Amino acid sequence: MKISVANDHRGIDLKFRIVSLLEQMGHEVQNHGTDTSDSVDYPDFASIVCQQVAKGEVDRGILICGSGIGMNIAANKHAGVRAVRAQDEYDAEWCRRHNNANVLCLSADRIGEGSVDRMIEIWLTTEFEGGRHARRVDKLGEIERHNSC
Repeated sequence: MKISVANDHRGIDLKFRIVSLLEQMGHEVQNHGTDTSDSVDYPDFASIVCQQVAKGEVDRGILICGSGIGMNIAANKHAGVRAVRAQDEYDAEWCRRHNNANVLCLSADRIGEGSVDRMIEIWLTTEFEGGRHARRVDKLGEIERHNSC
């Protein structure tokens, strides 16, 4: 799977851990995050990843900032992106099963190392259930198209 990863200045350490984990799992990883602690603007990095996801250039995206909230807000401004801020394994599983989330936003400050490894594994291996959930995801796309004036 092709996965694009980005972070702001608060997510550097977690980003390196995640990139290493993804590579060990055999995924092709694109790193678009900052590698320094100099302050940067998270929307710039979120946009790079989300444009790749929306265009189908990568299969999924992972965004990291201090809380995960800013990246989540920025990501969901992009048509075709269904981003979720996951805080635990339950969020990681059910955002895939029912919402077909294609961007995972994580908090560098609030999620432990063991938890994040398991969350990513779950998020990458959980399939979208489709069915009635596909109808709902399709409606999200309709909202995007309707509001793109």
